Amino acid sequence: MKNGLTFILSAFITFTPFLFPQEKYAQESQKGYTSREIKTSSHEENTHILKLHEDLCVADVSDGMDMAELPGIDNSQCADQPSRDTIYYEMQRLLKDEFAKFYPLSIDTVYGGFFSDINYKWELEGPQNKMIVTQARHVWSTANATHYFQKDTTLLKIADHGFIFLKNKMWDKEYGGFYDLVDRYGEPIKESGTIIKRAYGNAFAIYGLAAYYHASGDTVALELAKETFRWLEKHSYDYSFGGYFQFLQRDGTPLKEGYRGAPPKDQNSTIHILEAFTELYKVWPDTIVKGRLASLLQIVRDVITTKKGYMVLFFQSDWTPVSYRDSNSVVREKNYEYDHVSFGHDVETAYLMLDASETLGLKLDTVTLTIAKKMVDHTLNDGWDQEHGGLFDGGYYFTVDGPVSIIRKTKEWWSQVEALNSFLMMSELFPDDGMRYYDKFCRQFSYIEKYLIDQEHGSWYWGGADMVPDIKYYPKASVWKANYHTSRALINCITRLKKKSLAR
Repeated sequence: MKNGLTFILSAFITFTPFLFPQEKYAQESQKGYTSREIKTSSHEENTHILKLHEDLCVADVSDGMDMAELPGIDNSQCADQPSRDTIYYEMQRLLKDEFAKFYPLSIDTVYGGFFSDINYKWELEGPQNKMIVTQARHVWSTANATHYFQKDTTLLKIADHGFIFLKNKMWDKEYGGFYDLVDRYGEPIKESGTIIKRAYGNAFAIYGLAAYYHASGDTVALELAKETFRWLEKHSYDYSFGGYFQFLQRDGTPLKEGYRGAPPKDQNSTIHILEAFTELYKVWPDTIVKGRLASLLQIVRDVITTKKGYMVLFFQSDWTPVSYRDSNSVVREKNYEYDHVSFGHDVETAYLMLDASETLGLKLDTVTLTIAKKMVDHTLNDGWDQEHGGLFDGGYYFTVDGPVSIIRKTKEWWSQVEALNSFLMMSELFPDDGMRYYDKFCRQFSYIEKYLIDQEHGSWYWGGADMVPDIKYYPKASVWKANYHTSRALINCITRLKKKSLAR
């Protein structure tokens, strides 16, 4: 597994959202995106960042990867699909474009951190509030990419810029923990008159800080990551039933009954705390971190994931699943965000579990591998568009024994790229399996090229244009959309393709 395993959407509302159905696409695209001028200063005036090198936009992203060494390529699993080297080079182009589009445009050189709102033409447009999840993801993405773009130090400067904003503006200096949302200037934004913190957001802060420390060696970042872990340990960890309470008051008091209708525990915060602790343990092999990481792996694998191979979304404190299956259709639809099958999260979690298992040093962990495979297989069998490719956003089991029904046919960008990563991963782990994972990887990439990539303005649409024809007019970035999913999956896939080719 040493081959690249380093690897959510709607308006900001009272609970952490999990999908962005088509009708909410429209709501988001119409809300808060009026034209307005954003004041910026030159990079020379900013003391925390160097001027971006011009060659970032034209860099050879195969730095350190001499493709001239590649021997013959076997595409027997991928008939009538792009060749391996074609996919390899196209992924490099997409990766280069992703970073060139976001930086320097998204860098707020006046108030720090990163702009959040960018329209479909890559123009700053919108309120520019700053969410801990997005800000930390920018730090993680740029720090992680420094190990790939080895001949350019610019990305490390960008990560440093983001780290300074996290440390100086988003960390609560009075009570500890990270604010969930601040305005452009760094002032906390209240929810119904109060400040609510989330384990999910603090987990992404750890994720970004640990990656930045790994790239830079900045011990201040590592200490802040440790302090955030300890803050979660003190306030969010459930010593009775395990796992973490998602919602907390500003002083860290956990909301053990949930918050404004949202249950207290959920799969999305849990898998991303797992992800964050995996990243943290790689740079800080602390025994408590190891214990919590192992416990989270067990919870995600054995409690949250069902026998069918999909995850339950929400839980009560004692891990009782939340389900509206026996309710009427009106109640089920009203509570869709709390109870459905999220195929994108399932394939993403297959990767995250195996990464955690590897980081823990578990040898021959066939239990985790079996469950991860089952999650990917369930998605391919029940949540993948067999005709056009792409994962559907949501399914539902109206009866315990199934079958699953597709109730959200939109196809968000993050699900598609996470599927790309996991399909290729599974093709390496199970090269002769009847699921033909590499063929699915090729077909998924073809789908992405056709329906997800904006050939005119660059980068990724919010969702598949086959399902939402006017998706090209939706924002390219928001507090929920940046370059974390895309850059991670592309770097992982490029690395795998390179290694596989050189092995032949």
